[in-house]
Amino acid sequence: MTAKGGAAPSPGGAAGLPNGRFFTVGLVTAWYSSNIGVLLLNKYLLSNYGFKYPIFLTMCHMSACALLSYAAIAWLRVVPMQLVRSRVQLAKIAALSLVFCGSVVSGNVSLRYLPVSFNQAVGATTPFFTAVFAYIMTVKRESWVTYLTLVPVVTGVMIASGGEPSFHLFGFIMCIGATAARALKTVLQGILLSSEGEKLNSMNLLLYMAPIAVILLLPATIFMEDNVVGITIELAKKDTTIVWLLLFNSCLAYFVNLTNFLVTKHTSALTLQVLGNAKGAVAVVVSILIFRNPVSVTGMLGYTLTVIGVILYSESKKRNKP
Repeated sequence: MTAKGGAAPSPGGAAGLPNGRFFTVGLVTAWYSSNIGVLLLNKYLLSNYGFKYPIFLTMCHMSACALLSYAAIAWLRVVPMQLVRSRVQLAKIAALSLVFCGSVVSGNVSLRYLPVSFNQAVGATTPFFTAVFAYIMTVKRESWVTYLTLVPVVTGVMIASGGEPSFHLFGFIMCIGATAARALKTVLQGILLSSEGEKLNSMNLLLYMAPIAVILLLPATIFMEDNVVGITIELAKKDTTIVWLLLFNSCLAYFVNLTNFLVTKHTSALTLQVLGNAKGAVAVVVSILIFRNPVSVTGMLGYTLTVIGVILYSESKKRNKP
């Protein structure tokens, strides 16, 4: 994905470079590491470490994304800067930012109550919500085979919920909300920024969304997480580890977006989709090894069924693509 007017990639993308294959493998490894790393670190901070401030944590993430996005685009020129052309376009980006904030905050809240393994199982239902919102908002109909593949996606999560030893209703609702909001953002982005003059690549979109997200999250943090800044300062006086954890976690949150963009640019959106399906399974295994959360055979069977459904859904969408 490149900005309009940007330099065209060399034939074969990264493969055209002398060490193209190693470069691509390195990118994919960085993408995997950052995705799984930020997820596990969020869980550690919000649950194990006891830093129970998911809105403030999300605001830290968005602040890092705003600063590092500007540095990457304005100074390092990772991609050409795309300008916002009208107030209407800015309003559309603000709407996307609001939904994005909802998804990230809800996801972080859910990690306080749910193990990462179950969080990933619920998150795998994103295609279901995407299909529902696309149908409601754009009256876009998929083939009956595509809709049929969503049955194991939903059934798998229902089975996993029933077999989850650490099931927590509020955490489950928050996780469902985060998944639905993530899907809604994808559909809204296609609708709101559909005209050629308004399209932004993911890096530029993040550049504008992140500062708006900080503005939206600031009052929520002040009113809903009383004296969080003072508490964090007191924690830092006793143990500076919290400062380094928050800084590293926030930078890692930006790195997720950067590597996501670079992997898509040097491979393809389809490759990213396949890697994403596998990433969930890897995250589940790694989280179980690190946090030692109890899992049941029923829960793992449910999650496996959901992943199979997602793979079938992706394959069906690919085959029915006009």
